Amino acid sequence: QRENRRLQEASMRLEQENDDLAHELVTSKIALRNDLDQAEDKADVLNKELLLTKQRLVEAEEEKRKQEEETAQLKEVFRKQLEKAEYEIKKTTAIIAEYKQICSQLSTRLEKQQTASKEELEAVKGKMMTCKHCSDIFSKEGTLKLAAISREDQGIELDDEKDSLKKQLREMELELAQTKLQLVEAKCKIQ
Repeated sequence: QRENRRLQEASMRLEQENDDLAHELVTSKIALRNDLDQAEDKADVLNKELLLTKQRLVEAEEEKRKQEEETAQLKEVFRKQLEKAEYEIKKTTAIIAEYKQICSQLSTRLEKQQTASKEELEAVKGKMMTCKHCSDIFSKEGTLKLAAISREDQGIELDDEKDSLKKQLREMELELAQTKLQLVEAKCKIQ
């Protein structure tokens, strides 16, 4: 009888342990189920974020490609504009150099012509002073002696050679002025 009681107590104890284990198993299953659900939810969220990130990456790469194309086009446009500007600068610089040379040549010619005219004028004055009739009419400076000339004689012109020299001088001065004006216009175009 003592043995039966001992076995009965052991059986009850085992049943209690079995119940406890069953309860623990159920509780563990529920906890695992909850953990699994949370993990699946988190996996869904991460998958969605991954898809969005991939989509944004594709869009960013497309945008980058477009920007690179635009940059390449702009670089080409700027390169052509720079080449054109450099060509224009070279062309204008050459024109300015040419105008400067022309101005220098014209100035030299003008100086030579003025010197030659003065020398010729001095020669004419010298000849006039040796002429008795002329020295009565003209002073040493080449001006008319008004007191010695009647009103009818005031219309006397200087000789043709002197007029021709003065005309040449005026033409050269005009040509020099026009060249200087063209030089100024060319400089204005550069700026």
